[in-house]
Amino acid sequence: MRISILVPTFNNLNYLKLLCKSLEDNSNYEHQIIFHINDGSDGTLDYIKSKNYSFTYSKNNIGLCSSMSELSKIIKCDYVLYSHDDMYFCKNWDLILEKEISKINSKLFYLSGTNISYKDGIIDYDCGMSPEKFDIQKFDKFCIDNKSFDLQGSHWAPHIVHRDLWNKVNGFSIEFDPGDGSDPDFCMKLWNENVRIFKCISNFKVYHFGSVTTRKKNIQINNGTKKFLLKYGFNPRFFRKYYLRGDGKKSYLGPVIQPKISVNLLIDKIINKLKYYYFKIF
Repeated sequence: MRISILVPTFNNLNYLKLLCKSLEDNSNYEHQIIFHINDGSDGTLDYIKSKNYSFTYSKNNIGLCSSMSELSKIIKCDYVLYSHDDMYFCKNWDLILEKEISKINSKLFYLSGTNISYKDGIIDYDCGMSPEKFDIQKFDKFCIDNKSFDLQGSHWAPHIVHRDLWNKVNGFSIEFDPGDGSDPDFCMKLWNENVRIFKCISNFKVYHFGSVTTRKKNIQINNGTKKFLLKYGFNPRFFRKYYLRGDGKKSYLGPVIQPKISVNLLIDKIINKLKYYYFKIF
């Protein structure tokens, strides 16, 4: 199974090198690894050229969603995987996904990976806070020893969908540039196309250094929660709780269904409506 791996990057060369190492060392198939390079003045552009990877390029930082839009033009494989540039993929990650996808027998799915991090991950486990301090052997051993279960809902990047589904919803929505809110928006678009399998795969582990790009100085962050609310009538938290049924810790029980009416849902819905009209008016 070959995968088009889409990676937008913005001057994170040391992290990007580690990502590339993991994809080169830990993959069983020859995948299409493609990058959108924003700026690239830290040496990223020269590095990607030297490695003969395919890429698109913008002189300035055009934002996550626009970067993904550019990458969408050169996708070649039947499966599309989105990754951050500061992740390290576990051994045999592609075999793990191949096995999972073969059981589904449908193009209507969204599978995400289990983020391991020194803090704020799905699982917190310290293997290093930087590429220079990253302990590969410790991470590899953890991936073998850890027996956590698959989780319900979406856990954002890395995630994989079928190319036909990606094209049908037109990938990431560029109105969410520079990127905040783009993941739940993408999942909501999938929901509207009758995707009901939203599953976080335990064995598909990645070490995530923690959104390095968005923590940089002079990076403008959009109000993705507000934009999502105005687009759909409720915020991402409501969507994740009542539609995807995932709070980050619930084990996977199967495809999700339409939200069931409850007192809590009605209260949260009213609160969301009030916020919606507030934003509309003010």
